[in-house]
Amino acid sequence: MKTSLLLCLALGTGVAAHAAVRNDIEYGTADGVSLRLDASIPDGPGPFPTVILVHGGGWTAGDKSGGPQKGYMAPMHEALSNAGFAWFSINYRLAPKYHYPACLEDVETAIRWVKAHAAQYHLDPQRIVLSGESAGGQLINMAAVRADATTRVAAIVTFYGSANLLENALGADGKLGASRAALIGRTEFDAETKALLQAASAINYIKPGLPPFLLVHGTLDDHVPYQGSVEFQAALRAAGVSCDLITIKDGPHGMLPWPPLAPHFKDEVVAWLQRTLQIPPAKAAM
Repeated sequence: MKTSLLLCLALGTGVAAHAAVRNDIEYGTADGVSLRLDASIPDGPGPFPTVILVHGGGWTAGDKSGGPQKGYMAPMHEALSNAGFAWFSINYRLAPKYHYPACLEDVETAIRWVKAHAAQYHLDPQRIVLSGESAGGQLINMAAVRADATTRVAAIVTFYGSANLLENALGADGKLGASRAALIGRTEFDAETKALLQAASAINYIKPGLPPFLLVHGTLDDHVPYQGSVEFQAALRAAGVSCDLITIKDGPHGMLPWPPLAPHFKDEVVAWLQRTLQIPPAKAAM
């Protein structure tokens, strides 16, 4: 028998297979803006574990597709599909036109939409995960710590996302960095600005009972310091929250340069999801 290269998950309801991506599905509206997502749902009856993907871009740019270079969260698309996961990649309102917390509110709207459409897309509502990178990582960290019953998910996977917006907030000139200034609509670093940044920092809202976290971060990240993920992990664990950290040695900001440095990082993320969500081991199609 020849073993297929396509890894599928046997979830007790059939074997998952690749499916085409459905683009630009509206998941909500806000301020007259149509909020859109792309969806990839495995073929078969499911129910499928699901990951909601949130791109970065300094809160001012980025796209659910990964853009021309297929960056942002796009490097994880194939790995998730091959492992039998459904995934939804979302766009959200961007700064400076829309200030925080508009972007976070859109992430929460997307979570509610995915939950509401679980039956339609053959999703497992108990195995919904939130994953984001860079600015999207900051947003999912915040969504996790302020979740209610309508937005709580089973796990969080954060790629080089800040949990403390006061960290690395000022540039070499002593002024507030451009992306943070755009996010909150302020340029001066004064008491009000500090309060706004603290309010958008997940590390200030850690409490027992949060879902398990996986942090993935490169040691040579010059945008979001690696040490921030070390400190976030320590704070989560101190509160009794499960948190693992995958370190990409010499890894810069962004996933695209990582494969030569850490060839198996995607597999490690998928394996963590399978363990955490208690998904039966993948079986190769024969």
